[in-house]
Amino acid sequence: MAREQRKLAAILAADVVGYSRLMGRDESGTLARLKMHRREHLEPTLARNSGRLVKLTGDGVLAEFGSAVDALRAAIEFQQAVSDANQDQPENARIVFRIGLHLGDLIVEGDDLYGDGVNIAARLEAEAAPGGILVSRTVHEAVEGRLKVSLHDLGALTLKNIERPVRTFKAEWNTADWTVPKDGSGAPPSATGSRPALALPDKPSIAVLPFQNMSGDPEQEYFADGMVEEIITAMSRIHWLFVIARNSSFTYKGRAVDIKQVGRELGVQYVLEGSVRKGGDRIRITGQLIDASTGAHLWADRFDGTLADVFDLQDRVAASVVGAIGPKLQRAEIERSSRKPTENLSAYDYLLRGVASLHQDTQESNAEALAHFGHAMNLDPNFAAAFGLAARAYTRRQVNGWMADDAAERREGSRLARRAAALGRDDAVALSAAGVALAILAEEIENGAALIDQALLLDPNMAAAWHFSGLARLRLGEAALALDHEMRAMRLSPLDPLIGHMQAAAAQALLALGRRDEAWEWARRAVSSKPNWIPGVIVAAASAASCGRLAEARDLATRLRVLDATLRTSNVRERMAVRRQEHLAAYQNELRRLGVPD
Repeated sequence: MAREQRKLAAILAADVVGYSRLMGRDESGTLARLKMHRREHLEPTLARNSGRLVKLTGDGVLAEFGSAVDALRAAIEFQQAVSDANQDQPENARIVFRIGLHLGDLIVEGDDLYGDGVNIAARLEAEAAPGGILVSRTVHEAVEGRLKVSLHDLGALTLKNIERPVRTFKAEWNTADWTVPKDGSGAPPSATGSRPALALPDKPSIAVLPFQNMSGDPEQEYFADGMVEEIITAMSRIHWLFVIARNSSFTYKGRAVDIKQVGRELGVQYVLEGSVRKGGDRIRITGQLIDASTGAHLWADRFDGTLADVFDLQDRVAASVVGAIGPKLQRAEIERSSRKPTENLSAYDYLLRGVASLHQDTQESNAEALAHFGHAMNLDPNFAAAFGLAARAYTRRQVNGWMADDAAERREGSRLARRAAALGRDDAVALSAAGVALAILAEEIENGAALIDQALLLDPNMAAAWHFSGLARLRLGEAALALDHEMRAMRLSPLDPLIGHMQAAAAQALLALGRRDEAWEWARRAVSSKPNWIPGVIVAAASAASCGRLAEARDLATRLRVLDATLRTSNVRERMAVRRQEHLAAYQNELRRLGVPD
């Protein structure tokens, strides 16, 4: 499994005080209350503050944040929510948490985290008082003066299995300054407060949640995920249906969810959930359609088949769901819009593995994705989506500074994109990925934008294609249109794990339009969402400097030097969607002022 060194991540560690005693007194009641706190307080708090739940260990919690400010805000909100909930509990039955926070380097392996960053947070948590929060010096320095909280110096503490003493601070706050949202919304706060439930679109809307893998084999998880992606894709081709993008739906993976809350958070009327069981060459798909406003079950069915007819199964599930939502729709419309990506199941299997790797968005996983897509292309030389996604992987390599041989890799990515466009004339995935690759790698911006437009005609609900269109429009100097397209992408996929890319592009458009304060706000969100995304950090540094926020700008410039030692003002154009010379010069001047070398 690939390992990644991650810089400057904030870690929150929490556990229950006296857990063994509580379990000994009332095991079932304690477990029920613990699950309630996780569902009603922890998960919404993490979502509001851009936190990622790394793992649960009995009574313990480990979470990761892009910024120390978000981490401490989440810790205070969570402690306050738990304290409020405990008011109705007898004192000897109350579940009380203690929390430790640290900002430092991590080792990432799969979905897990290791290293001193995790260990220090866990040791600080063990030293915290019941209901309390302890933070390290690095957190104190990052949040000082930015939140309504007092941090009292406890001196340097000697922590178990930590080589050096850690300067530690105790967090104290006035409860009147911290109003925790009561509606259960997991949406992050907007610039003006808690984000309200999203309004329903003016046409039928649906989110497809990750199907549960019932195969008993963790290695088949990617197969269950791929089945759901294909169902989402089939539905997305129906022009009258508003379909939430895969990445937002998959934020609920592995979670016990309340369907009404999902409907509020994603702004949809209907939710589809189900399971996939794969044994040998047999497949069983079950699904149920739920009205998110009432919780009523509208439809349920089971589909059995073999690997030989897996695509027919996907089409049947999609057709049945759409038929349940709108009886007037004729099944022929889905049949015409559903195209098989390939008849070679081995190639398709590699494609699913490649997509899973690409979503991890690290240098190592990017290399894994290219290898998987390469196997798919070798097995099926006419597999348009595999060529397009491989080209997309090369665009990620360029903007993140991961290329070993820039010229050769740009040529290869461009070649793959042209092949994808030739093969996939009615494949929205292939066309959109090919279009953004040609715009970025080959600088064939008009040609790339045309391919993306063609993809959007085929699949108007494809959030990634709207995002790619925004990037192309930025390169064409059409900042207002780029902003509109990025906003559409974020509306279609409001909880996308890669939403930081969209936020960064929106910030670029706003900066080009001269709306500096708004650009900084979106750039700040982008860095919080994706702290290691190079274009996001660049636009954040430039917009902060342009607004006179020099302290933040210098901090971001320091982060840039850590993330990309090869960044220069002379090569910033390769990282950004910038074509006009005056826009490029503005970035170069601001970065030069912040110490980035020429």
